[in-house]
Amino acid sequence: MDSNILTKKFQIKIKLKDKKKLTKYLKNITNSQWPDFLKSYKESYKYSYDRKIINKYKNFKNINIIGMGGSSLGAKAIYNFLINKIKKKISFFENLILKNKKNQKALNIIISKSGNTLETIVNSNLVINEKNKNIFITEKNNNYLKKLASKLKSDVIEHKNFIGGRFSVLSEVGMLPSELMGLNESKFKQYNNLIVKKKFISNLIDNALCTYEFIKNKKFNSVILNYDTQSEDLLKWYQQLVSESLGKNSKGILPVISTMPKDNHSVLQLYLSGFKPNFYTFYIVEENERKKLYSKFLYDEFAFLKNKNTFDILNSQRIATENIFKMRKIPFRSFYIKKRTEETLGKLFCFFTLEVILLSNLLKINPLNQPEVELVKKETFRILKK
Repeated sequence: MDSNILTKKFQIKIKLKDKKKLTKYLKNITNSQWPDFLKSYKESYKYSYDRKIINKYKNFKNINIIGMGGSSLGAKAIYNFLINKIKKKISFFENLILKNKKNQKALNIIISKSGNTLETIVNSNLVINEKNKNIFITEKNNNYLKKLASKLKSDVIEHKNFIGGRFSVLSEVGMLPSELMGLNESKFKQYNNLIVKKKFISNLIDNALCTYEFIKNKKFNSVILNYDTQSEDLLKWYQQLVSESLGKNSKGILPVISTMPKDNHSVLQLYLSGFKPNFYTFYIVEENERKKLYSKFLYDEFAFLKNKNTFDILNSQRIATENIFKMRKIPFRSFYIKKRTEETLGKLFCFFTLEVILLSNLLKINPLNQPEVELVKKETFRILKK
């Protein structure tokens, strides 16, 4: 992708006519206004907040982010990927809280596009207290969180109605928390730089077409072999993006995150010799904590580990696994990240988002809605109101 993100593509032959067709479609996206959420990926995007709100809350050392799915996953991915650069404590409330959390003095950022997300309302009730300051990010309409913000006399930031939760990471939803973490939001905006690079476009289209071939051949499981613990939430963001965008009309991909090298000792046997409806993504970050091994405890047949560190071992396991996959002709691609920066994350957000848009075109589905999710919400409300 660039000098900081090294990739290996799936080893599948791509038809030139298919590549030309998808390249034309991508150009149409770039030159038109669809999909509208891509506006937030561009440098020219205008936020519904300004520097005053950042200056007002920048001194808070403890920040709680309360939201579900896309309302919190993007910010959490950013926080954990870049945690070594962040000097604040950020807590995420993205599942129902089992214990009351009202005793911490903090800034609460409460996020829900609709303003009526059940779990977000419940968690807000358990977290908000008189010591807190609160920022609400929600749509302009007269929803529950908007009413609560008015009652608490809290700041309200508009969640643009044309930006869905899973596509909101580079909008107010992800960038306001990032700025309050002390990060540079402008560095995340890599769309304009990437979309004009032939190598990026070629890599993007090849990956989308290869994935489409897997789907046509009934390979529906996308297994991500993750060798970086700080990227787990980035991959969970990706998991939602793929599942919720493409999982419709009996179509889609099931993204599975596999923690390596731990899973070498549990599911690797199946990956190498079990059923075959899987394709794989290897993912590792070079800029990592490196603990050197104690040489005095290494002797005889393990003397070769002297002067090695934990990343050397981790990366060797990754290379070894790739080698075996290649020998067994198991389909895989890989992402090797050199440095943890805002720019790196911005490029990954762009790549995976555009890949999903291209796949939605190939699968002939609408990537922007999630109608079945609403069924569960309605049924939950029906049960609670009995």
